[in-house]
Amino acid sequence: MSPRFLKKLFKIGLVFTLLILVILIYFIIAIQIEVPQIKNDKTLNWKREKISEDFYKVNQNWLKHSKSGLWELYVEGDGYERGIANGMLTKELSTFQEEAFFRQIQLLVPNLNYLKFLKYFVGYFNRHLPDHITEEYKEEILGISKYASDEYDFIAPKYHRILNYHGAHDIGHALQDKNMTVGCTSFSVWDKKSADGKLLVGRNFDFYSGDDFAKNKIVQFTNPKTGYKFATVTWSGFIGACSGMNVKGLTVTINAAKSSIPTDAATPIALLAREILQYAKNINEAIAIAKKRNVFVSESILIGSAFDNKTISIEKTPTKMDIYEVPNSNEIICPNHYQGNDLKNDAENLTNQIESSSLYRQIRLKQLLGKSKTINYLNAASILRNQKGINNKNIGLTNEKGLNQLLAHHAVIFKPQDKLMWISANPFQCGKFICYNLDSVFAKAKSLKTNTSINIDSLTIPEDSFLSSKTYQQFLRFKQIKNYIIFITNKTHQVILQTPIENAFINSNPESYYMYQILGDYYSSQNTNEKAIQYYKQALTKECATLKEENAIKESMNKLINQH
Repeated sequence: MSPRFLKKLFKIGLVFTLLILVILIYFIIAIQIEVPQIKNDKTLNWKREKISEDFYKVNQNWLKHSKSGLWELYVEGDGYERGIANGMLTKELSTFQEEAFFRQIQLLVPNLNYLKFLKYFVGYFNRHLPDHITEEYKEEILGISKYASDEYDFIAPKYHRILNYHGAHDIGHALQDKNMTVGCTSFSVWDKKSADGKLLVGRNFDFYSGDDFAKNKIVQFTNPKTGYKFATVTWSGFIGACSGMNVKGLTVTINAAKSSIPTDAATPIALLAREILQYAKNINEAIAIAKKRNVFVSESILIGSAFDNKTISIEKTPTKMDIYEVPNSNEIICPNHYQGNDLKNDAENLTNQIESSSLYRQIRLKQLLGKSKTINYLNAASILRNQKGINNKNIGLTNEKGLNQLLAHHAVIFKPQDKLMWISANPFQCGKFICYNLDSVFAKAKSLKTNTSINIDSLTIPEDSFLSSKTYQQFLRFKQIKNYIIFITNKTHQVILQTPIENAFINSNPESYYMYQILGDYYSSQNTNEKAIQYYKQALTKECATLKEENAIKESMNKLINQH
């Protein structure tokens, strides 16, 4: 090579290096998030007291473990004060929660290099996230973050980490269509459809991030310095509202719809729902708050209102908003697709109905509501626990087409006029539904000195009889063997599936398409194509959860057939 050519090559390399350096500097600056500054911090001398076993206090804030297994948390004050109290009281729970969440992320993304890439992708994507979160909520998140675990500082500093967790549902939902959310379903009845004419709302929150993630459910009672007192069903480290009711009898639940990939961050949907819960007393005020905020995923927010004695659905996308209500009716169903005039005919929404389980669950819920002339809270619990398909078809355990898919983080029933809410204890929505009266809880909250019961025992809904059945034991066996077979399927070296284990797996969930698909995938990985094809064919004779999964089974089967 001539010296002239080498000199030219050096210049090109230098320019390229400078360009990379400029991009890197821009990236580092872009992902910097300003931490809120707290003036006159009144919490510096706050301390946590252990009053008794599983009962802790920070001033008038407290956390206690009830006999039901639910954690009950009360916090008060401005955003930062609530966050500090929450962080102090729940720090052990938060560490456990973050570990459970991170383990699930590792299962979904086992490649460490890709996980590191996602970390930077999320950091860059969420660089404008603080612009869409109120100062009050940023300060509340800051307070919680001060007691977060040191173990995950390699991901991001504590405040940045907890802030980004509040957008995790939205990002995962947008990138994967459903991330860890499967098929939340909610409904409401009032007037002649309700047993006493009062508004009744029921919902399943089918968010799954591993069994451990749902172990420590928290019923949080919040007494904010501004806005209305409210209660949410949540987990430690999270201030958003997925299911909640305020003291004015306004309820909020969220249901994911199909989203396109966003280009920038906006308000996390759970923080919008939280703002409505804290600052709205009726439907019109809820709509006004929803109009103020941009979101980056598509979602339905079901709003029940004691003031209006009816329920509506706010349907939001990153670019549109519609209000869905059923005229001349006394019931509403909220699936995972849009029903309002402005959005129901969108191509994406129509595709969602064809490809997902949403329309199927809507039809099934309509059937169950139609079985009774009127619905009371016991009927509502029975509906939320139902595992059958349309016309009571046995569709196998854990099928996404069932209202009860045996993975819900929680189920909740609201009776807004009476300020009553029932929350399911573990497991899923099958444990007892524990009843709380918001007015009663907030009346006791400030003066609570011992770990006494704050729920209404006489209104407890008994646990589902399913838990004492042979079928439940089969379900537990199915989960255990399923995880084992998926593990050995993905091993680089062959592991032989023993016949007794295979037979036990089939017997544990014989009507499940998914069970046969798992066996098909295993035998395909072993190059035992004939047996794999046989299992894929059996899977297709069962009720597949979605068109996408049915097509995936067909594709796997046809690939093996074409190899012959």
